Amino acid sequence: VDWSNCVMGFVSHRCVALDDDGATYHKALGKFLQSWVDSGLTVLNLGGSTDAEAEAAAYEAALAQHVARDAEGYPVFDLCLIGVGMDGHVGSIYPNIPDVESTRAVVPITGVDGMGRVSTKLSLSLRSMLASRSCVVACAGKSAKAPLGKARAMVRALEAPDETPMTFPASALRTKATWLIDQDSAVLLASGAYARSRTSGVGAGVAILP
Repeated sequence: VDWSNCVMGFVSHRCVALDDDGATYHKALGKFLQSWVDSGLTVLNLGGSTDAEAEAAAYEAALAQHVARDAEGYPVFDLCLIGVGMDGHVGSIYPNIPDVESTRAVVPITGVDGMGRVSTKLSLSLRSMLASRSCVVACAGKSAKAPLGKARAMVRALEAPDETPMTFPASALRTKATWLIDQDSAVLLASGAYARSRTSGVGAGVAILP
């Protein structure tokens, strides 16, 4: 890949100093991003403040400058890679809150973390995720607390007829994304479910990893 011809942004990012252990940028640098940056990749980064509104506005301006837009003004990434939570959140768009229906390109989010501290983030809106040319949702792994991994979440995301983006945001990507999931996450899907690299029925397809 000629990284000098590429631009990368973040689906979701905490509004913290960029060298903070919780910063997506900081975590990515040590894993893979530094070598891409050294090869010329342009990264659309945050300013490193805790002001979610200011960071979202600046990020929207950077997207407008560096990324093509559709007729409605949303950024059109060539590829948008997204994770999914047990509750169906994608990026930092969580169920049953107004952020689900935001018409902004980037959503500023202020909440309270598990320690009771105010936490600020930003996230691409669902509309921005859906504007991407290609979208991949990746889902894998299980734990002692979740022995079925995200199997129930995949049923809700891909098959449950009564789910809406408001109740389960990941379902908004049902007919858009390619879903890359492991066997544990696929175990409850109805069809016995989806053959590897299935390319019909749901979005661009469902690929079940061995």
